[in-house]
Amino acid sequence: MPVAMITVPSEIQAAVAILAGVQILLVVTATAHALMWRREPRAAALWIAISLLAPLLGPLMYFVFGINRTERRAKRKFRRDRARQRRAAPDVAERAPTVGDLEPLARLVDRVGVEPLVAGNRIEPLWNGEEAFPAMLEAIGSAKKSIALCSYIFDCDETGHLFADALAAAAGRGAEVKLLVDAVGVGSSASRLGRVLRKRRLKVRTFSPLGFSPSRLARFNLRNHRKILVVDGATAFSGGMNISARHISGSSRPGRCRDLHFRIRGSVVAQVMRAFAEDWHFAAGEALDGEKWFPPPVPDGATMARGISSGPDQDLESIYWTIVGACAAAKKSILIVTPYFIPEQGLKHAIMTAALRGSDVRLVLPEATDHCVVRWATRAYLWELLQAGVTVVQTPPPFDHSKLIVVDGRWALFGSANLDPRSLRLNFEYNMEAYDSVLCGTLGAHFDELAQKGTKVTLKDVDGRSMLVRLRDGAAKLFSPYL
Repeated sequence: MPVAMITVPSEIQAAVAILAGVQILLVVTATAHALMWRREPRAAALWIAISLLAPLLGPLMYFVFGINRTERRAKRKFRRDRARQRRAAPDVAERAPTVGDLEPLARLVDRVGVEPLVAGNRIEPLWNGEEAFPAMLEAIGSAKKSIALCSYIFDCDETGHLFADALAAAAGRGAEVKLLVDAVGVGSSASRLGRVLRKRRLKVRTFSPLGFSPSRLARFNLRNHRKILVVDGATAFSGGMNISARHISGSSRPGRCRDLHFRIRGSVVAQVMRAFAEDWHFAAGEALDGEKWFPPPVPDGATMARGISSGPDQDLESIYWTIVGACAAAKKSILIVTPYFIPEQGLKHAIMTAALRGSDVRLVLPEATDHCVVRWATRAYLWELLQAGVTVVQTPPPFDHSKLIVVDGRWALFGSANLDPRSLRLNFEYNMEAYDSVLCGTLGAHFDELAQKGTKVTLKDVDGRSMLVRLRDGAAKLFSPYL
């Protein structure tokens, strides 16, 4: 019996040929770009595989999520804004003359950052929302001229309403209020937040709004993870806390967490305000200058400090290089506290090298995280650190969202950045370094006490994982550049 031949219309053949040609062009373009511009070979290989295996969709995903357009688009804009801010704002105190044997670390941050190390600061740790939120609300309540607030998350819970009421009251007294939130961080609460703020006649700007236009899709990964509050240009707050009741660790709320924030006074406050002003100009197109935002700096305390901005612009990897430099500078000890630990090769080796040199390196991680894939990937890294002599401790619930590094009991780094690729190379983050043995002693003692309640991870624990668990953790590790 003859086999019936199926005739494909010429129009369909032409359409298939066109799609095949477009696929080949997109794959070749994506592959060429990944080979030339992706820094991590593993990330480049994975993107090339995705482009090959997912027709049309794979290359399009790479063009949206894999290309760092921010560095190219924002660099010129931020450089121009930075120069304008320098002209508008008074100079802060002169570079601190010496930090002893940590001077090489200070010189490194001089080169990778943009702000000077300044003396005359007072930095106070605030533990959890129980201490941080009342202090922040008190500062907002005393504001006379200006309030600048940037938060990755601004939840419409009881804490969010308290802050909205306090900001509205300050605006009613005549203070100028600027509120900046991230589009992804606000997430599903965006409409509710808008209603709350409109009811209180407060205006809010969204950093890198979401949408399906080509320009917004291209900036989807441009996220602002900073947490900054500056009141009257004189008092600043920064650290790891968002505006959310989840940071009240003693509550019974699901998802509650421990966290660490700081109240900052002195010369370095102008640097914190500059970081906010740059973000505000990017999001709102409005320049913030004059004494309302940048009053003459008033020294307050004996801490030497410097603000360190990081993001996919001219500040690319500044926090990353600061951490690597701190590991190299350590002679006695390194304390690292982070909620998410997915180190790329250079950072992992810097930590391991410090331990192999004989420094007491302790890595404090939460026992459970709010992202299971991140937890799996982290476990795949631990055996190398343990073999090098790093002490790993997991803290009990609630989830510890704190971000802190202390070196030799004299230098501290704190802020919004996690130790993962998203924070260190993609997000806009804000950290601060501080040279102060008293502050470092307080921070170290607190986390020593917390670690004593935790569980030490051993090589036996890591090696005792089942084969299925190892395969799962290893598979999660493959996606480290995107977590």
